[in-house]
Amino acid sequence: MRILGRVQRVGFRYWTIDEASRRGLDGWVGNRADGSVEAVFVGLSHEVDDMLAACADGPPSAVVNGVVESEVDENERAALVGRGFSVRPTE
Repeated sequence: MRILGRVQRVGFRYWTIDEASRRGLDGWVGNRADGSVEAVFVGLSHEVDDMLAACADGPPSAVVNGVVESEVDENERAALVGRGFSVRPTE
């Protein structure tokens, strides 16, 4: 997913790590050069859905203007299972 708005320099990535880890999700989060945040969540569907809903609000200092959801390639999904949740460098 991509999260749009004032989502960089507000702790969004670290909030995402905490929230995803609390839900037992695998995946990653990273800033994008265009000012958005991108994340991939892998886990039980109800936990992923809950995380997607949480990202629409984000941490208290964020201002989320939009969320763009997309499907993850099956190979990437399989590669992330069991690896925990991490931060990726800005792309």
